[in-house]
Amino acid sequence: MSAKLKIFLIVILSIFATAGAGVYIIRGQPSAPIVETTDAQTQQVAAIHQSQEVVAYPERSDYKTIPLEKLNSSLQGSDPATLALNAFDDIGSVGGTRKVEVAYPQRNQAFVTITQIKGGDDSVGIKYRVEMNTFGRSLFISSPPVWQIVWAGVRS
Repeated sequence: MSAKLKIFLIVILSIFATAGAGVYIIRGQPSAPIVETTDAQTQQVAAIHQSQEVVAYPERSDYKTIPLEKLNSSLQGSDPATLALNAFDDIGSVGGTRKVEVAYPQRNQAFVTITQIKGGDDSVGIKYRVEMNTFGRSLFISSPPVWQIVWAGVRS
């Protein structure tokens, strides 16, 4: 290989390497395969997907998965608690009080638990769990990270 070709390849690779630093990598959850089947087969595929999900994420085993398409708001925002509350804004109309807990198990992960407490007594009515990953940052490096909802679930 000639010296000019080697230098050209090094320049091209370095351009791609530095340009790649500004690209956001979106890590989402693996989605279930889309298969055209009968109802019984669809339920079986959904059950297999659900069982694989529980093995990979054991903390989700107590929750029923909520499809992200059914959430009432945007799936991205700068504050995990606000983002989760907006996703379930209809629970405020149920009555009672809400307790919101945010946990950050890793720097790029946030788990938000919303506990809906029924009015009158102190029994827990419904519990929601929302898992988020950082999507990147907005325009400035000093700005807060952008969070994206990757999973949501409900437990009665």
